[in-house]
Amino acid sequence: MSEFTHLDKDGRVRMVDVGDKEQTKRVAIAKGGISMSKETLDRILDEKVKKGNVLEAARIAGIMAAKKTHELIPMCHPLNITYARIDFSPDIEKLKIEIEAEVSLTGKTGVEMEALTAVSVAALTIYDMCKSYDKAMKISGVYLASKSGGKSGTYTADAK
Repeated sequence: MSEFTHLDKDGRVRMVDVGDKEQTKRVAIAKGGISMSKETLDRILDEKVKKGNVLEAARIAGIMAAKKTHELIPMCHPLNITYARIDFSPDIEKLKIEIEAEVSLTGKTGVEMEALTAVSVAALTIYDMCKSYDKAMKISGVYLASKSGGKSGTYTADAK
Protein backbone atom coordinates (compact mmCIF):
# COMPACT_ATOMS: atom_id res chain seq x y z
CA MET A 1 0.00 0.00 0.00
CA SER A 2 1.58 3.25 -1.12
CA GLU A 3 -0.70 5.63 0.77
CA PHE A 4 -1.93 5.81 4.35
CA THR A 5 -5.62 6.62 4.00
CA HIS A 6 -5.97 8.10 7.49
CA LEU A 7 -3.46 10.88 6.77
CA ASP A 8 -4.03 13.96 4.64
CA LYS A 9 -1.41 15.40 2.26
CA ASP A 10 0.20 17.27 5.18
CA GLY A 11 0.42 14.19 7.42
CA ARG A 12 -2.50 15.12 9.67
CA VAL A 13 -4.83 12.40 10.92
CA ARG A 14 -8.31 12.28 9.45
CA MET A 15 -11.24 9.92 9.20
CA VAL A 16 -11.47 8.42 5.73
CA ASP A 17 -14.39 9.73 3.65
CA VAL A 18 -16.42 6.69 2.60
CA GLY A 19 -19.33 8.76 1.28
CA ASP A 20 -18.73 7.89 -2.37
CA LYS A 21 -18.04 4.18 -1.81
CA GLU A 22 -20.52 1.59 -2.99
CA GLN A 23 -22.54 -0.33 -0.41
CA THR A 24 -21.73 -4.03 -0.44
CA LYS A 25 -22.28 -6.99 1.85
CA ARG A 26 -19.24 -7.12 4.13
CA VAL A 27 -18.32 -9.97 6.46
CA ALA A 28 -15.30 -10.38 8.75
CA ILE A 29 -14.28 -13.33 10.89
CA ALA A 30 -11.66 -12.95 13.61
CA LYS A 31 -10.18 -15.58 15.90
CA GLY A 32 -8.13 -15.74 19.07
CA GLY A 33 -7.84 -17.68 22.29
CA ILE A 34 -7.22 -17.71 25.99
CA SER A 35 -5.10 -20.33 27.77
CA MET A 36 -5.56 -21.23 31.42
CA SER A 37 -5.06 -23.86 34.07
CA LYS A 38 -7.01 -27.11 33.96
CA GLU A 39 -8.88 -26.10 37.13
CA THR A 40 -10.00 -22.81 35.60
CA LEU A 41 -11.10 -24.44 32.35
CA ASP A 42 -13.04 -27.08 34.32
CA ARG A 43 -14.77 -24.36 36.39
CA ILE A 44 -15.81 -22.52 33.22
CA LEU A 45 -17.09 -25.63 31.46
CA ASP A 46 -18.91 -26.90 34.58
CA GLU A 47 -20.37 -23.40 35.18
CA LYS A 48 -18.80 -23.28 38.65
CA VAL A 49 -17.41 -19.74 38.44
CA LYS A 50 -18.83 -17.58 41.24
CA LYS A 51 -19.46 -14.64 38.91
CA GLY A 52 -21.82 -16.65 36.67
CA ASN A 53 -21.84 -18.24 33.22
CA VAL A 54 -18.49 -17.10 31.86
CA LEU A 55 -19.00 -17.98 28.20
CA GLU A 56 -22.43 -16.38 27.92
CA ALA A 57 -21.18 -13.21 29.62
CA ALA A 58 -18.19 -13.18 27.24
CA ARG A 59 -20.51 -13.72 24.26
CA ILE A 60 -22.64 -10.72 25.23
CA ALA A 61 -19.55 -8.59 25.92
CA GLY A 62 -18.05 -9.48 22.53
CA ILE A 63 -21.21 -8.57 20.66
CA MET A 64 -21.54 -5.30 22.58
CA ALA A 65 -17.90 -4.50 21.83
CA ALA A 66 -18.42 -5.05 18.10
CA LYS A 67 -21.26 -2.52 18.21
CA LYS A 68 -19.11 0.04 20.06
CA THR A 69 -15.81 -0.35 18.21
CA HIS A 70 -16.03 3.19 16.83
CA GLU A 71 -15.99 4.47 20.43
CA LEU A 72 -12.75 2.59 21.17
CA ILE A 73 -10.62 2.75 18.02
CA PRO A 74 -9.80 6.22 16.63
CA MET A 75 -10.95 6.81 13.04
CA CYS A 76 -13.37 3.86 12.96
CA HIS A 77 -16.72 4.74 11.49
CA PRO A 78 -19.89 4.12 13.49
CA LEU A 79 -21.54 1.19 11.72
CA ASN A 80 -25.03 -0.25 11.54
CA ILE A 81 -23.97 -3.84 12.17
CA THR A 82 -26.67 -6.27 11.06
CA TYR A 83 -25.16 -9.48 12.47
CA ALA A 84 -22.68 -10.48 15.15
CA ARG A 85 -21.80 -13.96 16.41
CA ILE A 86 -19.30 -15.17 19.00
CA ASP A 87 -18.50 -18.89 19.34
CA PHE A 88 -16.26 -20.69 21.81
CA SER A 89 -14.40 -23.95 21.24
CA PRO A 90 -12.80 -25.35 24.39
CA ASP A 91 -9.65 -27.39 23.76
CA ILE A 92 -9.23 -29.67 26.78
CA GLU A 93 -5.80 -30.95 25.70
CA LYS A 94 -4.32 -27.48 25.13
CA LEU A 95 -6.14 -25.96 28.15
CA LYS A 96 -7.46 -23.21 25.92
CA ILE A 97 -10.72 -21.68 24.78
CA GLU A 98 -10.66 -20.69 21.11
CA ILE A 99 -12.84 -17.69 20.27
CA GLU A 100 -14.34 -16.84 16.89
CA ALA A 101 -16.33 -13.71 16.02
CA GLU A 102 -18.23 -13.03 12.83
CA VAL A 103 -19.60 -9.58 12.08
CA SER A 104 -21.47 -8.42 8.99
CA LEU A 105 -23.42 -5.60 7.42
CA THR A 106 -24.29 -4.06 4.10
CA GLY A 107 -22.39 -0.81 3.99
CA LYS A 108 -19.57 1.37 2.71
CA THR A 109 -16.80 0.17 5.00
CA GLY A 110 -15.67 -3.16 6.39
CA VAL A 111 -16.16 -4.79 9.77
CA GLU A 112 -12.67 -6.20 10.37
CA MET A 113 -12.02 -4.01 13.41
CA GLU A 114 -15.41 -4.92 14.86
CA ALA A 115 -14.69 -8.65 14.61
CA LEU A 116 -11.19 -8.23 16.09
CA THR A 117 -12.57 -6.11 18.93
CA ALA A 118 -15.30 -8.66 19.62
CA VAL A 119 -12.76 -11.49 20.03
CA SER A 120 -10.50 -9.34 22.20
CA VAL A 121 -13.26 -8.20 24.55
CA ALA A 122 -14.72 -11.71 24.81
CA ALA A 123 -11.27 -12.95 25.89
CA LEU A 124 -10.85 -10.07 28.33
CA THR A 125 -14.24 -10.88 29.83
CA ILE A 126 -13.21 -14.49 30.40
CA TYR A 127 -10.04 -13.23 32.07
CA ASP A 128 -11.94 -10.77 34.25
CA MET A 129 -14.47 -13.33 35.42
CA CYS A 130 -11.78 -15.93 36.25
CA LYS A 131 -8.82 -13.86 37.42
CA SER A 132 -9.45 -14.72 41.08
CA TYR A 133 -8.76 -18.37 40.17
CA ASP A 134 -5.98 -17.93 37.62
CA LYS A 135 -4.02 -14.72 37.11
CA ALA A 136 -1.66 -16.51 34.68
CA MET A 137 -4.26 -16.85 31.89
CA LYS A 138 -2.86 -15.77 28.50
CA ILE A 139 -4.79 -14.12 25.69
CA SER A 140 -3.11 -14.80 22.37
CA GLY A 141 -3.35 -15.22 18.64
CA VAL A 142 -5.99 -12.60 17.83
CA TYR A 143 -6.10 -12.24 14.05
CA LEU A 144 -8.34 -11.60 11.06
CA ALA A 145 -9.22 -15.02 9.66
CA SER A 146 -11.21 -13.76 6.68
CA LYS A 147 -13.11 -10.86 5.20
CA SER A 148 -15.25 -10.36 2.16
CA GLY A 149 -16.88 -7.46 0.39
CA GLY A 150 -15.74 -4.04 -0.62
CA LYS A 151 -13.19 -2.83 -3.13
CA SER A 152 -10.37 -5.04 -1.83
CA GLY A 153 -12.49 -8.19 -2.18
CA THR A 154 -11.93 -11.41 -0.29
CA TYR A 155 -9.10 -12.16 2.12
CA THR A 156 -8.41 -15.44 3.90
CA ALA A 157 -5.53 -15.84 6.34
CA ASP A 158 -3.08 -18.65 5.80
CA ALA A 159 -3.97 -21.76 7.79
CA LYS A 160 -2.30 -21.64 11.19
